[in-house]
Amino acid sequence: MSLPAGHAARAMRLDDAALIAERSGVYTSALLGFAKHSPEDVANYLRDPGIDLATDGWVVEGPDGFAGSATAVAITGGSHLGVDILAEDPTVLHWLLDQAERRAHEVGRITAHREVVVRVGVIRQDQLLPEILAARGFAVGTSVHRMRITFDGPVPQPPVPDGVVVRRGAPDEASRRAAHAVLMEAFKEQPGTLPRPFAEWAASRESRSTFDWSQLTILELDGQPVGMTECNHNFVSTENCGYVGRLAVVPAARGRGLAKYLLRNTFAVDAAAGRAGTILHVDTNNPTPAVALYTGVGMRPDLISDVWMRTISI
Repeated sequence: MSLPAGHAARAMRLDDAALIAERSGVYTSALLGFAKHSPEDVANYLRDPGIDLATDGWVVEGPDGFAGSATAVAITGGSHLGVDILAEDPTVLHWLLDQAERRAHEVGRITAHREVVVRVGVIRQDQLLPEILAARGFAVGTSVHRMRITFDGPVPQPPVPDGVVVRRGAPDEASRRAAHAVLMEAFKEQPGTLPRPFAEWAASRESRSTFDWSQLTILELDGQPVGMTECNHNFVSTENCGYVGRLAVVPAARGRGLAKYLLRNTFAVDAAAGRAGTILHVDTNNPTPAVALYTGVGMRPDLISDVWMRTISI
């Protein structure tokens, strides 16, 4: 599909981050009452070493300026392609999705995958994009809930579970590798969410303006790392909330209250820092009872996105 008359496309640039964040904020605020992404969140995403903006991102400009943007980034070794897309003109949306699907074919050939699953997250209040995705053969594969707890006063530190040692911060490579090993073990049964290899994962964290290694917490049991949280400041500027980017407990250590401890510890840390609350995202297809875990500690969904998927044969 061609772009509308008077429109032109170019490769995305890192200095587009502020404009994309502003336009995304306008679009999502009209649907939700608040901006889905903070400026820092967008800039961190575009700065990530896992994205090559020359091949993975597009900006469309029309007679009135910005008309749309999209990124299509290989994840899980190239078996999946995560697409973020923003436009209000259906023709522009179709053109951007054409670019994303073309990129899926390129990624599949490069990574020797016979199939690539293209994933597009769409907030439920959006009516335009789902119609377009359905017409192109996409279907909802899972949903992601944004969970939030709002504090109404000080939050006490929870008692440490029996036999557990808490390591706050990851100042060296050994501690970072320990946290990464927990992630890999905990998420190995969740296709499409498996963390990157250690070097890529660490480099990604180093690139973020809202993260430092003091925001990792690692739990040990019998001298072995078994649980972790990775937090950041993605939502401080927009909602004055802390954010849990990843929470993981290895299967062998589940059922001991470690995940609840990690969450309540995060709440206490965020409240002590003057935050209004804590936010995280959860995939409802998570094989662990994650949604029940989060509601059980007082979190509630304030935003639901459906992940539309289509498998591209290479």
